[in-house]
Amino acid sequence: MKILIIVTLVAIIASLGHALFSMSSGRRDRAMVRALTVRVTLSVALFAMLMIGWYTGHIQPHGLR
Repeated sequence: MKILIIVTLVAIIASLGHALFSMSSGRRDRAMVRALTVRVTLSVALFAMLMIGWYTGHIQPHGLR
């Protein structure tokens, strides 16, 4: 579960980088919009994975002491 979360975070960063590259290089706007759509979808999926992991007990929250 934790590895899947890390992979999703890396994919979010890669998608954001792709959108930045598309925007700065003057490429098609569709590539940038698609990359940002993928990023938002991955962010929602990451949030769902975190909530499911917490609910099932795979992820334990800890407080600062």
